[in-house]
Amino acid sequence: MKFLIKVIVILVVTFSFQTTFAQSDNDEEDKLSLKSGTIDSQFEYVFRKSGSFKGTNGQNYKAVKYAWLLTLKSNVLDSLKTTYTSLENSENVVGNQVKEIEDLKTKLANTQSNLEQTDSEKNNMALLGMETSKTNYNVIMWSIIAALLALLLIFIYKFKGSNSSTREAKHKLDEVETEFEEHRRNALEREQKVRRQLQDELNKHKS
Repeated sequence: MKFLIKVIVILVVTFSFQTTFAQSDNDEEDKLSLKSGTIDSQFEYVFRKSGSFKGTNGQNYKAVKYAWLLTLKSNVLDSLKTTYTSLENSENVVGNQVKEIEDLKTKLANTQSNLEQTDSEKNNMALLGMETSKTNYNVIMWSIIAALLALLLIFIYKFKGSNSSTREAKHKLDEVETEFEEHRRNALEREQKVRRQLQDELNKHKS
């Protein structure tokens, strides 16, 4: 009698699993896919398409296709690779802009040094081989300094924008890695529970 009850339970579980799995494959098939969409939508696809069944202990379980896990892993790795590439490009841009800012600072310091030297000289001085008044000379030099300052401000603004993009890319990368690790851990836990449940049923059947 006990053996017959076990057989009936196994048949009911199997039937429930197949029914739920078939319904899950048909629900929102056009909206979710492992071949397109965000990583989050692909995880949602796996959750919705995974078969659900209830064990003999009354707990609910999910059965995930191994091929889906492989596809999801590949997509996540591709996403991480793209994020790493974007992060590397942003860091290169930031590095170039830092160098340009340092060059501008050096040029500005040299220009200011030259201006200080001219303050102690005569009113008339040579500029590009031509004699000019001190007033005109100062106007020209300050115009150059103003232009360099404007360029410096522009590059500082671009540097801040690139630095913000880099921080955002790093933050997104950390979120993707954390999300992937969490989903991978949950998937492994669910798979281990299912395997233990099936093994327990096999052991009971053998006994």
